[in-house]
Amino acid sequence: MTYRYLEDIATADAAFEARGKDLEEVFIAAADATTNVMVEDLDSILRQEALHIEVENRELDLLLYSFLSEIVFIKDAKRLLLRFDGVEIEERDGLYYLRAKAYGSPIDPGRQPLKADVKAITLHRLSLIETRDGWRATAVIDI
Repeated sequence: MTYRYLEDIATADAAFEARGKDLEEVFIAAADATTNVMVEDLDSILRQEALHIEVENRELDLLLYSFLSEIVFIKDAKRLLLRFDGVEIEERDGLYYLRAKAYGSPIDPGRQPLKADVKAITLHRLSLIETRDGWRATAVIDI
């Protein structure tokens, strides 16, 4: 599970490419990439609160969009930065369902060096592709 930032995709925004051996791994890598835009050190996010996140969509790439958007919403609404212990994705009756176990801690600039405030995940250049080695996701983040 890895991710890297793409400098040549978006000028005023942030963009990343995440990889994983399976869907669950690429979704966690994409979540880490999104959160790492906001905070310098992912390890500064403590296990102070536990959350369960559930989203659904008819398309896998839009499921990723919904998942990352939920991370941004929780940051704005609850002032929590999140990490993920696990993600489960299943398909039933033409819908994809994601359930995730998250933990997090309140935003604390004194303990967590902050970088940028993520406003939204965009649909611009959003992709989720199965490759020979697993899965690759690309996303652009509005900051």
